[in-house]
Amino acid sequence: MATESRMRGSSVVTAKKRRLIKGGFDLPFFVLVMIILMLGLVMMFSASYAYAYYKKGQDSFFFIRKQALWAAMGLVIMMVMSRIDYHWLHKLAWPVMGISYILLAAVLVLPAHNDKGIHRWIYIGSLNFQPSEIAKFAVILLFAHLISKNYSKMKTFKYGVLPFILILGSIAVLMLKEPHVSGTVLILLIGFSLMFIGGTPFKWFAGGFGLAGAAVAGIVIFTHAIDYAKARLKYWLDPYSDPTGNGWQTLQSLYGIGSGGLMGLGLGNSRQKYLYISEPQNDFVFAIVCEELGFIGATIVILLFILLLWRGFVIAMRAPDKFGAMLAVGLTIQVGVQALLNIAVVTNTIPNTGISLPFFSYGGTSLVMLLFQMGIILSVSRFSSTEQT
Repeated sequence: MATESRMRGSSVVTAKKRRLIKGGFDLPFFVLVMIILMLGLVMMFSASYAYAYYKKGQDSFFFIRKQALWAAMGLVIMMVMSRIDYHWLHKLAWPVMGISYILLAAVLVLPAHNDKGIHRWIYIGSLNFQPSEIAKFAVILLFAHLISKNYSKMKTFKYGVLPFILILGSIAVLMLKEPHVSGTVLILLIGFSLMFIGGTPFKWFAGGFGLAGAAVAGIVIFTHAIDYAKARLKYWLDPYSDPTGNGWQTLQSLYGIGSGGLMGLGLGNSRQKYLYISEPQNDFVFAIVCEELGFIGATIVILLFILLLWRGFVIAMRAPDKFGAMLAVGLTIQVGVQALLNIAVVTNTIPNTGISLPFFSYGGTSLVMLLFQMGIILSVSRFSSTEQT
């Protein structure tokens, strides 16, 4: 009788444990998101307060006040998304892509709000956003939908290559017309990664990559994007050819990284943020991280991103279905590739392409979109098929 009672009690405990595992999101992933977000806010404020003081009516808190508000809004959205079953996104795959196409086309006909004629932002009153932010999510969502729906047919050209190449090609055409070379490269890398992971045979994958590359090259050659890309390449190879103009930002970034040394100048003690690096709270915030926190601090930031990627891939591998797995891996790849490209730009490893550092760079709508996507990954983790570790 006692043995039977113990077995029954053990069964109840096991059942409760299973329900808890099924209902709880991945805590390590959530903690990593929070740590990176908080560190990003601190560094964004440190990078921005001098620029805000001189450019925003002596209001040093101009950027951090807005970014903190967007972060709070994004966290609420992330927590809401983490509680919602991600499977409902299946129905939104094509509509979201349709909206993305409309916005990418609209931004080309709307007036540019800069003297360079670059059409990347849509302005609605005091708010502005980049359609490319929605396009990144749209590609991941639709690819996850198509791969999960046609997984058994992914080795055929009709299902494993053609629809993906058509989608990536059309997105690339619209984005290169802006021109937005870095965003195009990011979306292509995400798309091809999902194709490869989703089961597209390497022979088709390589062929599709060649076709897409040829298409992108053709668009670049026959549009003003070629002049834009050539200028970027020229000043990447030799920033000293125009040290007070097009090479200025790159050189100031490298000066900041070099002056940081091993331990850094200390939080808040950057010199380059005093109007040497233009808008240091944006794409070049990592240069301020290196200058103030040094090599050790910059390495810690990179390690945090690596840990976030690792946990995102763990969630993808434990997902109960192909749709959840592809969503998690696609959204994780986006963060990783974007961070890699940004750091490569700041260190002048690749040409300056105008790409932000996730969680660190100033930008309200991009931060909200990013936290929304982290919420989807947490939603996938709630349905983990094995016990979390």
